[in-house]
Amino acid sequence: MQHASSDRLKTGLLLFAVAGLLSGIALYVAGRVEMAGIAWFVGVVPVLVALLVEILRSLWQGEVGLDIVAALSMTAALAFDETLAAAVVAVMYSGGTFLESFAEGRARREMHDLLSRVPRTATRHRNGGLEDVPLGDIELGDLLLIRQGDVVPVDGLVASEGAFVDTSAMTGESLPVRLLRGAEAMSGSTNAGEPFDLTATRLAEESTYAGIVRLVEEAQRSKAPMARLADRWSLGFLAVTIAIAVAAWWFTGDPIRAVAVLVVATPCPLILAVPVALVAGLSRAAHFGVLIKGAGPLETMARVRTLILDKTGTLTDGRPQIVLIDSRDGMGEDEILRFAAALDQASKHPVAQAIVAAAKARGLVLPVPSDVAEIPGEGVVGRIDGHEVVVGGADFVAERVGRPLGDTPVGAAGSVLVAVAVDGHLAGHLVMADPLREGISDMLAGLRREGIQRILLATGDRAAVAERVTEGLGLDALRAGLTPDQKVLLVLSERKNGPVIMVGDGVNDAPALAAADVGVAMGARGAAAAAEAADVVLLVDRIDRLGVGIEVARRARRIAVESVVAGIGLSVAGMIAAAFGYLTPVQGALLQEVIDVAVILNALRALWIKPHDAISGQE
Repeated sequence: MQHASSDRLKTGLLLFAVAGLLSGIALYVAGRVEMAGIAWFVGVVPVLVALLVEILRSLWQGEVGLDIVAALSMTAALAFDETLAAAVVAVMYSGGTFLESFAEGRARREMHDLLSRVPRTATRHRNGGLEDVPLGDIELGDLLLIRQGDVVPVDGLVASEGAFVDTSAMTGESLPVRLLRGAEAMSGSTNAGEPFDLTATRLAEESTYAGIVRLVEEAQRSKAPMARLADRWSLGFLAVTIAIAVAAWWFTGDPIRAVAVLVVATPCPLILAVPVALVAGLSRAAHFGVLIKGAGPLETMARVRTLILDKTGTLTDGRPQIVLIDSRDGMGEDEILRFAAALDQASKHPVAQAIVAAAKARGLVLPVPSDVAEIPGEGVVGRIDGHEVVVGGADFVAERVGRPLGDTPVGAAGSVLVAVAVDGHLAGHLVMADPLREGISDMLAGLRREGIQRILLATGDRAAVAERVTEGLGLDALRAGLTPDQKVLLVLSERKNGPVIMVGDGVNDAPALAAADVGVAMGARGAAAAAEAADVVLLVDRIDRLGVGIEVARRARRIAVESVVAGIGLSVAGMIAAAFGYLTPVQGALLQEVIDVAVILNALRALWIKPHDAISGQE
């Protein structure tokens, strides 16, 4: 509402100023010179009054900006009967603020799209029928029907044979994604295929999409440190403007030259280019699945020199995968996996669920286990198709078969080893590991090209495991066995090398994320505490988006600086020309209007940043 009322006021002031300018010109052409002056005067007054109110409000808050120059130029032009110049300045100033508002609105469009897509109700299976319920009534475990075109209302697991979802609004992926039974479906994605059932795993207020909406609202309310820096620069520019205007009047005795100088300086590109470029950068980063909580973190992100990465769930996928099936009894790999997965259907242990998922991915048909008994933390025993099967740790399985299992399979160091026995004989081992995410090496190389000078790993895992996983990545340092407070100390100690960015996904990473200059959370599957503490949230479960986010931040900041430097340089040149009498007040006003439009259009280039590391097809 506040944005809407402000936009209406800016639109009204622009229309009034334009009406005054055009009616005055018509009267002047008709030979009614005095009436033309009155029309121009009337068109200026509302803009000047609104400007003075804004200046007083800013001074009350302890801020001094370049709006003062605009007020001085209009006041001086009216005082010296340069009403046409004052009218042009009024149109220029109100037009500039309107264009700024339009530009920021365009830059926020993708964020507003997120908000406008929030579903209000969901369709739930209940007592053999369907009912529409508010999102707040959805409970964990509820079975929901997601029709074609529906937005997924809460995070959940696909309960049908499969689903075809469009995640472009959340991740920037241009192609729909196929999800199999049991796969995680992210709230906010859209059903692009046939209707499917979804089992709710999070409440509406805890789901990914609800969290993203809250973070978007925070981002929109922020003000960048760079914008405050621009305000400080504005004091110097204001002093230079007044000095040139006074000098022109003093040495020539012609007050009109001072008026021309003030007009050329109104308004400064500083107050236009910086917020437009940074807000555009926020929107562009969100397009690629990188939600930055405001322009401040974006500007800091553009200056980082040190990167600290967590391991599990960040550098690695965080979910164990089968990397080797070791056969010991002549049984085929698929048969070993089938026995293990069929029995593990009765267990909720993460390793067991990973084994079941691997078997389904291979298309194996899993029979229903019977006579199942699970010893928590050790293993599972039961019967599959009449065979007695034991799945678990080596010691557990060895105890059940009554003999040692022999040597550990090659490549099992630093991995999870699951033994499988069938009818009292060791059938083989499933070697499971948490591998590096795809594209890690390329991403780190790209970050170094972007100016990241130090890359470190900070993990609570054992040093041997961390060293094995990160071998060949060329990290500058590796810190293993760290507690949450030790991660914080590492972040603080690395600040001597420049701004630090920390990336993590777990609750134990939250303190370090908060301590870093820029904290980045893996938001797709990470803990809520990490997302709350972080400055940046990766909306898609891909660490390679970090490189995209940093590149967008750097280029958006560079565009802002370019716009400011070019705009100020042109304004100063115009002021000097006006001081020497080469520009009249009207000509100066028109020149400054051209400068302001140019810097805003240049700042809007941030909306079309194309990161080198962006995934093919996202555009």
